Amino acid sequence: MNNNKVIVIGGGPAGIMAAGIAAQRGNEVILLEKNERLGKKLLISGKGRCNITNDTDIEGLIENTPGNGNFLYSAFYTFSNQDIINFFNELGVDTKVERGGRVFPTSDSSKDVMHALQIFLTKNNVKVITEANVKNILANNGKIIGVERLNGSVIEANAVILAVGGKSYPVTGSTGDGYEMVRRLGHTVTPLKPSLVPLISKEHWIKELQGLSLKNISVSFKDSKGKEIYNDFGEMIFTHYGLSGPVILSASRHLLAYDFKDIKLSIDLKPALSEEKLDDRVQRDFDKYSRKQFKNSLDDLLPQKLIPVIVRLSGIDPEKWVHQITKEERKKLVVLLKGLETSIIGARPIKEAIVTSGGIKTNEINPSTMESKKVSGLFFAGEIIDVDAYTGGFNLTIAFSTGYLAGMSCS
Repeated sequence: MNNNKVIVIGGGPAGIMAAGIAAQRGNEVILLEKNERLGKKLLISGKGRCNITNDTDIEGLIENTPGNGNFLYSAFYTFSNQDIINFFNELGVDTKVERGGRVFPTSDSSKDVMHALQIFLTKNNVKVITEANVKNILANNGKIIGVERLNGSVIEANAVILAVGGKSYPVTGSTGDGYEMVRRLGHTVTPLKPSLVPLISKEHWIKELQGLSLKNISVSFKDSKGKEIYNDFGEMIFTHYGLSGPVILSASRHLLAYDFKDIKLSIDLKPALSEEKLDDRVQRDFDKYSRKQFKNSLDDLLPQKLIPVIVRLSGIDPEKWVHQITKEERKKLVVLLKGLETSIIGARPIKEAIVTSGGIKTNEINPSTMESKKVSGLFFAGEIIDVDAYTGGFNLTIAFSTGYLAGMSCS
């Protein structure tokens, strides 16, 4: 073990892991965080439940990391998802596995995860300085010598680990200032785009459904030529601008290559039923409400807020008596319920994205150590690297694994 002085910039999951591991190896470690407290983004992750990793194999982790997943082989093998689970278990955080392999603390509280990470830092004598903005990473002759803070003070160091996140969720401190620091040191930053982000729809009826959450629906996204890009099953929510929720956020990563344009989304409101079975169900409801008007006949089938929209889109006269609805009209309604279509014309800005796609070019980083190939003693961890994954605990896995590897390698 060496007694180097290591500075970690960024107190999120990647930075905390890097700092704790570097200190564990006998280094003097200072963790600099620009916010008044650590882990602001971690605390709101997974709606406050904190999806710490995913219970798949290493190949599954790679497959679910469309943004340069192969770059992460060394990081994932050095500190795997199972290692992450064991790490938190040893710190007193019990975990559970949910749908899709998502791993959560059994308490469903991100505060418990954050508390464990703070214990980890304290146990390893990491010096934490909050409200510490860094202006520059200092290097001389291609080697790290320290950092310059915004207040003008300089802290000398043998190594710097940069783990400041991307540009998503700037209210949590990820404002993109890390990119400028590394550009000044000669690194390339690939184009930054929002990923795992809500989508914007063209149709006006979307706004009428604002706040409506749909569970157990399936979605299919197709390009302008009708080729399916992505499909999923789960939960979504309508917003004043379009769509959000788990299946939409997951889908957004697949739509990046299309720049979120010219995409058709089809929502199957009743995926458990075939068209034939759904037609039988509609007929039963129509028999039950035969003496009501069409607009009052769908209460058993659909959420109240959705009914006026479906009635209008069906083309059936809302005042029409149910017993007067033709077979052709009923069939058209069934098709609509199995394929409610909307046009995707864009995505919300990067500040509303869960993660940033793009970042420090991976071929300028040693994947076995997370060290810069341009500046000796400079290491990277987490979202600032040009790597990103789908929802399901994969992005936090990247943060913990790259943080661990950087912390291991900096001495």
